[in-house]
Amino acid sequence: MVAIKPVNGTPQRARVLDALGAENSSVRLRAALAAGSDPDPGFLEPLVERCAVEPDFFVRDMLSWALTRLPPEITLPRIRRELDSACAQARSQALHTLSKIGDRRAWAWITRDMLRDADDEIARTAWRVAVVLAPEEARKDLAGELVAQLGRGDREVRLSLSRALVDLGEVARPVLERAMRSPDPVVAEHARATELLRKNPEAGFDAAVDEARRIVALGPERAAAADAAAAAGTTRPAEAAKVEEGERGG
Repeated sequence: MVAIKPVNGTPQRARVLDALGAENSSVRLRAALAAGSDPDPGFLEPLVERCAVEPDFFVRDMLSWALTRLPPEITLPRIRRELDSACAQARSQALHTLSKIGDRRAWAWITRDMLRDADDEIARTAWRVAVVLAPEEARKDLAGELVAQLGRGDREVRLSLSRALVDLGEVARPVLERAMRSPDPVVAEHARATELLRKNPEAGFDAAVDEARRIVALGPERAAAADAAAAAGTTRPAEAAKVEEGERGG
């Protein structure tokens, strides 16, 4: 057990603490950098408290980095308390910090409620940290939990969910394939786009979504026939799609 000692009373330490609450975000950023560059357990509480209220993304990220510089024996229990905070930002930033620390002892703290939180930012952060911390035997169940949320939210939320599933790797393939057969076209499109990304991470999310939407609209067999016709040079890809759309509509 590492004892938390108080921050000493030197002017430098006092300046860092004062600067964490400065009006200028650049000053706060430098203060967080200073706290991490010269880690002192006495900074733990001020750093955690600032995470809950800091409005600037880059400063928050630096605060999390500074926390990773402290011994996990003292940092993890304090961050765990933040996971139950009434403040959404405190919970989200605590999850983010856990993802940066990467200590798998924290896996047991990631609950289904966090993964399904109504606040998109908390859910997105929970997805990311869950993928980082999940042990091998839990990854299949995690994939099923994440797939259950396909189609949720705006582009950024869906991109975050797709990335989490892609990072899970092969274990996500069976549940994605089942989701591709969903009667809900939004779910089917998101599942197919995610599987396309899993197979080819360089494809890009928007391109994968466009391709998935085309396949769902035409049906896999007609989409494959259109692609085959285009590859054979009998018609251009756009024309092939129009032909198939016409057949489907007719």
